Amino acid sequence: MTNQITQAEDFAALHKKGEPVILYNIWDAGSAKAVSDAGAKAIATGSAPVAMAQGYADGQNIPMDAALDNARRIVAAVEIPVTLDFEGAYAEDVLGVAANVQRALETGVIGFNFEDQIVGTSDLYDIETQEARVRAMREGCDAAGIPAFINARTDIFLKAKPDTHDDAMLDEAIARAKAYADAGASGFFAPGLKDEGMIARLCDSTVLPVNIIALPGTPGTASLAKLGVARISYGPVPYRKMLGWLTEQAQQALQEG
Repeated sequence: MTNQITQAEDFAALHKKGEPVILYNIWDAGSAKAVSDAGAKAIATGSAPVAMAQGYADGQNIPMDAALDNARRIVAAVEIPVTLDFEGAYAEDVLGVAANVQRALETGVIGFNFEDQIVGTSDLYDIETQEARVRAMREGCDAAGIPAFINARTDIFLKAKPDTHDDAMLDEAIARAKAYADAGASGFFAPGLKDEGMIARLCDSTVLPVNIIALPGTPGTASLAKLGVARISYGPVPYRKMLGWLTEQAQQALQEG
């Protein structure tokens, strides 16, 4: 546990406004080892690639036991901190969230993505409900004795087209960031947000380090750093690129055959 505590502390220290930690998301022990060997400072799973690599759709369709077994193998394969995309923690009620996060910490992971979308729907939990869920996750981490990094995610922007993003959405995101921070979150994740002005305002408006995902059309790493971003992740992009390459190579081999 001592090493897990140290890794959790080291991982939190990587989040510096203007000097973002780069998390090139992986899906299994082999991909984790490859990214670690490339010089990564930490490893992050992505829920979509983990599920798809095992034949499931995203959205907690992979059984929690399978997801945790996968996380355990990933932790064993590398010597750097591993953070788990835990989606909605496989629970709606606060007791379930607290219990499941303690189970997840037994795999050796030191952090979580935790989303405010109601899994299986396009709706979000209201702020008060999700604040309670984040607090339950923090209480679960405290009970386990691990200062885990809770990256509280909002899907406000991801579920809306970028050209519809407006100040009202940003104001709601800022309100959620404050509520989640008050509940014990360590970071704030706003996937789908691409507008530089909005990203800068979000970074300036929260005490939490902000995570932006490098989807197509998102500002580059240098620009995001100047805007104050502290964490850049890649979500399903690496897996999809790998799958595209694999399909192309297979087609070429089959055609030659």
